[in-house]
Amino acid sequence: MFGCECFYRKKMDLLPLSDPEPFSLPAPLPQWPHGQGFASGKLNLGELEVVKISRFKFIWSSNLEDKKKGVTFYKPVGIPDGFYILGHYCQSNDQPLRGFVLVAREAPSKSEATDFSTRVTSPALREPLDYTLAWKSNDGREGSLEGCGFFWLPQPPEGYKSVGFLVTSSKKPKLDKVRCVRADLTDRCEKYRVMHSEFSFRVWSTRPYHRGMLGRGVSVGTFSCISDSIPGLELPLSCLKNLDPSLHGMPNCDQIHALINHYGPTFFFHPDEIYLPSSVSWFFENGALLFRKGDSVGEPIDVGGLNLPSGGCNDGEFWIDLPSGDQRKTIKLGNLASAKLYLHVKPALGGTFTDIALWIFCPFNGPATLKVGIMNIAFNKIGQHVCDWEHVTLRICNFTGELWSIYFSQHSGGVWVNTYELEYIQGNKAIIYSSRNGHASFPHPGTYIQGSAKLGLGIRNDCASSNFYVNSITHYELVAAEYLGDGIVAEPGWLQFMRKWGPTIVYDSRTELDKIVHVLPVMLQSSVKNIFYKLPVELYGEEGPTGPKEKNNWVGDERG
Repeated sequence: MFGCECFYRKKMDLLPLSDPEPFSLPAPLPQWPHGQGFASGKLNLGELEVVKISRFKFIWSSNLEDKKKGVTFYKPVGIPDGFYILGHYCQSNDQPLRGFVLVAREAPSKSEATDFSTRVTSPALREPLDYTLAWKSNDGREGSLEGCGFFWLPQPPEGYKSVGFLVTSSKKPKLDKVRCVRADLTDRCEKYRVMHSEFSFRVWSTRPYHRGMLGRGVSVGTFSCISDSIPGLELPLSCLKNLDPSLHGMPNCDQIHALINHYGPTFFFHPDEIYLPSSVSWFFENGALLFRKGDSVGEPIDVGGLNLPSGGCNDGEFWIDLPSGDQRKTIKLGNLASAKLYLHVKPALGGTFTDIALWIFCPFNGPATLKVGIMNIAFNKIGQHVCDWEHVTLRICNFTGELWSIYFSQHSGGVWVNTYELEYIQGNKAIIYSSRNGHASFPHPGTYIQGSAKLGLGIRNDCASSNFYVNSITHYELVAAEYLGDGIVAEPGWLQFMRKWGPTIVYDSRTELDKIVHVLPVMLQSSVKNIFYKLPVELYGEEGPTGPKEKNNWVGDERG
């Protein structure tokens, strides 16, 4: 019968497990201002209406010596009448329950934007024709099914797609337990993070392939799995697609301000930080200059950036630089009193989430410090450059208005951090730690190594609390929210400057680094050289960053 020998739980192992309570934020959510569909509990995707389910009932869990390293599979409960399951949920056991799956029904009324001449008349949702047994667990004994898990892939009718697996502890589920989605209402899906890999069976979380501000892929919250014993199931799932052009679940202006008032984080800078942030207007007022290629004399910049060339691309024709002399030394230090967060609000995951990117500006990025074991070597120039743009992104669930996660940008990359892993200063307001000199963002104080933390070799990112901080609740400016329409949010002139906020200066950093290597113990020299060769290119010269709107994540999704 079933001959796959993998995970197996004895029946007695299953008894202590209970249906878990989902994670909750430290403080209750407020009553959000009135709007369209934001925080209404349901979202219209065109021909589908979906609801987010965060309460689950236990089905099956993997059996490992350390149960905290296993995974558990759940089915959603508390499904509203008329809605249908699209797939089950998988959760790592070493984390608080923090997830969702969408359930769906055909929308009560068709989207007004639908072209009636081309409208598809077949139903949006249909039962599968059958199931494919993608994987099963037992102890290898014929007929012994106690404590086993069975993973079923719905076989969709022609013209339909499956968007999730079902898991049972015994027999094949009935066909009416799940729905497949009409193909034109789905989008391409991709594997995201490996949740479990054991023997011939692997489980991934999934996410839409088309993401970012313009992407319409909607995450269903389901998982994907494959077994080596069944070829052709590399990624048999799709995600949903939001065909509602109005994105009615996105927050309006009043709701955006309410979100910042409730979730606005505080940015803490290191107590030894020299190069503090400022507002862009303070930077312009205090001597910043616009340079043009071939002209050695810079032009003072209007306080609103109105004389900056707008549009175009980063073609090297223009750049911003600091003034000379004592004024240069002063402006490099920034002005904390004027500093503010610049907000870009945009759709995420097909408008089922809202991303609020909070950009912070520093007139200068200080030199780096190298950590080699117990030694710390402060560079004179390496790592420094004029101007620094850093950001974090709050991801808000549009079903409830709940903060879902925060993205911490860290030099050329970054990381998403779940809300249960954050520190909070008050209520649901998180703390952001900005690293000394480099201003990368981290969720906790400490020293983070850009290189090999295991070997203790790399560039230091030191974070700590101090009296140097910026509270985004009282110091912010909404600079862009394109989805609201033209003229709703007035974008400042400086936001349209697509060139570099700083000059390009190349110097022979390799020579300085080689000198450091030669004074190290022989046993460390090879490892340190390898770290150096992997360091970002900007450490080998000075190159000002482009502004927020020229970054890939302005339109695209965050990296990570």
